[in-house]
Amino acid sequence: MKRAGVAILGMGVVGGGTYKILKERRQAIMDEYGVDVEVVAVLDKVPSRVTDAGADLSLLASSIDEIAANDNVDIVVECMGGVEPAKSFLIKALAAGKSIVTSNKEMFAKSWPELEAAAAPTGAGLYYEATTGGGMPIIRVMTAAMQANRILEIKAIINGTTNYILTRMAQEGLDYGEILKDAQALGYAEANPVADVEGYDSSYKLSILASLAFNKRVPVDLIFREGITHITSTDIALADKLGYVIKLLAIAKNGADGKIEARVHPVFLPKDHPLASVNGSFNGVFLVGDAVGDIMLYGRGAGDLPTGSAIVSDIVYCARQIEHARYGEMNNSMTEKDIISDFSSRYYLRLNVHDVPGVVADIANVFKKHKVSIAQMRQDEGKEVIPIVFITHLTTEKAMTKSVEEISRLSNVISVENVIRVER
Repeated sequence: MKRAGVAILGMGVVGGGTYKILKERRQAIMDEYGVDVEVVAVLDKVPSRVTDAGADLSLLASSIDEIAANDNVDIVVECMGGVEPAKSFLIKALAAGKSIVTSNKEMFAKSWPELEAAAAPTGAGLYYEATTGGGMPIIRVMTAAMQANRILEIKAIINGTTNYILTRMAQEGLDYGEILKDAQALGYAEANPVADVEGYDSSYKLSILASLAFNKRVPVDLIFREGITHITSTDIALADKLGYVIKLLAIAKNGADGKIEARVHPVFLPKDHPLASVNGSFNGVFLVGDAVGDIMLYGRGAGDLPTGSAIVSDIVYCARQIEHARYGEMNNSMTEKDIISDFSSRYYLRLNVHDVPGVVADIANVFKKHKVSIAQMRQDEGKEVIPIVFITHLTTEKAMTKSVEEISRLSNVISVENVIRVER
């Protein structure tokens, strides 16, 4: 029977969950897959985290150098988080011929080329299923199950914190700040939530997914990013009345000219879209292939056991010497000229205006000037100040930005309350 020795770096929530799954399913993995996967070392600066996970302190290594030199370690599992020292630790492991498994989306998205370069001389493997979808096997679907397809489009809800916040805002009619405080108290949001609520987490994951989909590295810093902090209960209520829900989407589209769109931002999503029913802390990934058409994966995107499940799946694949199928080595990286910066979308625009004759005509004239066509308009009654909502037809980001800037300067426009993109 094949044997694989595993070292886990970081015994927090994810690392501890991974250890528990491996311990509980060791015999089942032997019976079902013919490989004995054993945790032979762990590394954590807090010994109590090791024992809290149910591991013996005899497994605790003193350094990454000790693990790299340990001939009984075949696979190094990184569950530390952050870019450093995680990246440096994995480069040492790869240089020693150890295959790696990681759930660290930020580190992997930013350091993928360096890790591949470190792995090349020894032929060590890189496994990263858990970086993007928690328990959803999206990497394996894209790189193996969809090999017969050219992936045309990705739309994904891949951050559980923001989806939880937006879901509760919709269900309870409360504003962002109120739900965030509650989410932090319940452990659904970090004390510093910026990585989640400003879209960074989703952009790291989209960088990985888009790179695989389009067989060319899509750097994180080329992805358009906007968070959810400006979304209000008013916007969510209006979205509902207009037949939409608001979601933070990660979107990538493969253009016919070889250029791509890659963006993360809130959207108005039609209620009948499959992703519209992905609520709470759940995630969903919607793919369009040229042969298969539309497919969707749905599941828990975070947590110790869902993420641990994806990590253990990669460990077993690695131990059985089954590699993820690849489209290529992705030696090329996209640059600014490969990314569509002036992408097209439909837009929701909410304004407060003075209730005077001609104000709507003035706004319409600005739209006409910039060739922005109005699809819907909603105007509620008011005494002196009235809210007006427009939804446009498909237009460019540049045309909409110029229109909003000019509209904001009109004498009878009090404020531009929000601009949100509309997807179909």
